[in-house]
Amino acid sequence: MKFDELGLGPKVLQAVTEAGYETPTPIQAEAIPKALQARDILGIAQTGTGKTASFTLPMIDILSRGRARARMPRSLILEPTRELAAQVSENFETYGKYHKLSMALLIGGVSFADQEKKLDRGVDVLIATPGRLLDHFERGKVLLNGVQIFVVDEADRMMDMGFIPDLERICKLLPFTRQTLFFSATMPPEIQRLTDTFLHNPVKIEVARTSSTAAAITQRVVYTSKEDKRDTLRRIINAQDPIKNAIIFCNRKRDVAVLDRSMKKHGFAAGALHGDLDQHVRMQTLDKFRSGELTYLIASDVAARGLDIPDVSHVFNFDVPTHAEDYVHRIGRTGRAGRSGQAFTLAMPEEQKYIAAIESLIQSDIERASEFEPEDVETLLKEGGKRRGGRTRGGKKPAPAKPDAKPAAKAEAKPVEEKAAAAPEDAPQAEKKTRTRKPRQAAKKDAAPKEEAAPEAAKDSQPEKDAASRKSKDAESGQSRGRRGGGRGSDKQGNKEVGLGDHTPAFLLRPVRKAVNA
Repeated sequence: MKFDELGLGPKVLQAVTEAGYETPTPIQAEAIPKALQARDILGIAQTGTGKTASFTLPMIDILSRGRARARMPRSLILEPTRELAAQVSENFETYGKYHKLSMALLIGGVSFADQEKKLDRGVDVLIATPGRLLDHFERGKVLLNGVQIFVVDEADRMMDMGFIPDLERICKLLPFTRQTLFFSATMPPEIQRLTDTFLHNPVKIEVARTSSTAAAITQRVVYTSKEDKRDTLRRIINAQDPIKNAIIFCNRKRDVAVLDRSMKKHGFAAGALHGDLDQHVRMQTLDKFRSGELTYLIASDVAARGLDIPDVSHVFNFDVPTHAEDYVHRIGRTGRAGRSGQAFTLAMPEEQKYIAAIESLIQSDIERASEFEPEDVETLLKEGGKRRGGRTRGGKKPAPAKPDAKPAAKAEAKPVEEKAAAAPEDAPQAEKKTRTRKPRQAAKKDAAPKEEAAPEAAKDSQPEKDAASRKSKDAESGQSRGRRGGGRGSDKQGNKEVGLGDHTPAFLLRPVRKAVNA
């Protein structure tokens, strides 16, 4: 079958021919005629089978008849990641170059103002990620009641990323009479529930067994230890024929950054791609990888699905994916469009359960690459346990030194207590020390004889004088330390003359003190 047998218009066929495509893939051959008939479609196909063209080509043909209105897009395509959204927009530019269709791309990391300008002019095709689309909707910048064609791409990936609530909300905002095209590589129960709710009598197109891997991909598992993983990866790379380009997958973003630095340190042309990077940096890295400036793309699962990089010769799983479905999508980056590919997975012996889950999902055994194994699996397990144990024991060696410190502290404290006890016997020395260290106590001793000889009126005024002296001393020390508790401290001692100081903010304490002293 040829593209001209699918019912597409002459302008679309011309663009497809100029792009170098002559024969449609199985999903394109089945989905394009049904989409042109305005039927809802449920497409189940593995990555690399041409799903993007199966909905972009009929959409261009349908939207060529009509006109867009401001803030009311005529079609909507939802993608789970920014990279996939940008890739679909490139496909529209390629296949729709002979049509005057307007398009807007709503993704994170890009200015809201630029996106709003395009929406205000009116767009025929709106490509978006769920979060940014809802942001614009809540701002009142986009209306969804004019959408005629709705496409959900990589639905199972949206589920993995937690977009199902957003997806359900968006579906409820769309017109009931829309045409819906729903594509997914797998069909877990949650995705099945969505299709049963939002698709109307869909045509189900399944061109490959669910979660199968391409036959053109040679798959191998290489057992190694955690300490030797980077060395093993470099050894495998050097043992291969010259690698045109390769994607290396890690489970965590921080491991992507660490491996990226390691590869660059050893002279490999590598670049990193993960979700924490700025959108401009991510797109720039992808462009360099596509152009051949970078040979190795080290990525998290944000790049595992849908990225159309046709000539990827190798895929390396630096970490074994904990979900077996992710393995299918990762290695699906190679062996695309009928080409052959190589896939290597570096596994530690304790990760054998994940390898078994992958083999159960794809219903085939993965070859063990014994020529790359540095040691026997059982030996790796034993050595790994010893290494971990050694580090744990080594970390506790300094601990016994702590009990020795407490007796020493007590021994040093005894002479101080003895001197304090002997102080009353030596009155002149004690008086000198108290004068230098505790002026308040010295003042009381000096004042005691005077109180006996003073008249009754002087005794009555003595508490006021003591309070005033304490107040002035507190003010001198409180100004340097910024103390707030002058008023509260006075109350505890029974000096009610301070008055408002107990309930006055700190910045008013100084004026109150001046008033009392006066």
